[in-house]
Amino acid sequence: MKVGIFDPYLDDLGGGEKYMMKITQCLAGNNHDIDIFWDNKKDLDELKDRFLLDLSGIKLEKNIFSTQTSLFERLKQSRKYDIIIVLSDGSIPLLLCGKIFLHLQQPLSFQKIGLTERLKLLKIKRIFCNSYYTKSFIDKTLKVKSDVLYPPIELKPKKVNKENIILHVGRFRVKNNKNGDYKKQSVMIDSFKDMIRKGLKDWRFVLAVSVKEKDTIGFNKLKKNAQGFPVEFIVNKNNDQLWDIYSKAKIYWHASGFGEDLGKHPEYAEHFGISTVEAMGAGVVPVVIDAGGQKEIVQDGKSGFLWNSLPDLKEKTILLINDNKLLTMMSEEAKKRAEVFSGDRFCKELYQILDL
Repeated sequence: MKVGIFDPYLDDLGGGEKYMMKITQCLAGNNHDIDIFWDNKKDLDELKDRFLLDLSGIKLEKNIFSTQTSLFERLKQSRKYDIIIVLSDGSIPLLLCGKIFLHLQQPLSFQKIGLTERLKLLKIKRIFCNSYYTKSFIDKTLKVKSDVLYPPIELKPKKVNKENIILHVGRFRVKNNKNGDYKKQSVMIDSFKDMIRKGLKDWRFVLAVSVKEKDTIGFNKLKKNAQGFPVEFIVNKNNDQLWDIYSKAKIYWHASGFGEDLGKHPEYAEHFGISTVEAMGAGVVPVVIDAGGQKEIVQDGKSGFLWNSLPDLKEKTILLINDNKLLTMMSEEAKKRAEVFSGDRFCKELYQILDL
């Protein structure tokens, strides 16, 4: 079977791109003929290096979704494929392949759903999302019943001694919103600084972040804000190197969506939370915001804590720091919970959605 894959954000090196490449791995592993529509091989190589992906046997083809490609050419080329899977950027593709599958990674607002878009939707075989959080908005906006396929999580904890580390993992990205702090990393740094000022000793806050060149100025400002405190930055590490720090940490923080109007901008919350699950897989207890996909991952009070305010974040963190028995119990529950999202589940569920 000939399958085409398109991800408009392939050069972004994010969790969505890993998700799409895992789809290609699942399909290539069953001897399907897989093409990725993209024009820059360097982007794919960087993605493979960052996430340690095996994409052997998968071919790059001219990006028929590029604005440089005419609609006629796109339709002509798409006819060669039995299936095309598209990560939507808020648009609905028009293609002539056998089946079209649309994937949504975030609660996008499809601004205009007129007759043309409705006709395009008739050609879509199935729509699948990365979380029930995303699904809740997509179903309402598009008036469809989408499926949920949670991201593929590979748990690779290492046998090392735990250290007094609070960890955060995520991209540093300047976002064009009112505060410019998309992942709320400055919010977490300020919270940790406050805890230090109030007497916390012998703990470090480690931020493992990926930073693009265009965001360097903003990132340097973030680092400057942390000077003089036990705050460390680990920058642009691959998956194996990230598991080094996951395995050492005890507590995990995440704050995407804090202070935002998520009714108006639901995309500002974490759409799922891959790094949260990975941290839990290494026995790191999550203390994460009660918003977005995080609520689908963490069982509040059992496998971690959810918080709604910064005093709540700090209070629950201090509770874990001061109660080693509770920390140990939640660490074991976090590992159990992470297993739900791991294993060969992803490929099996993908095949069910694609009806293969």
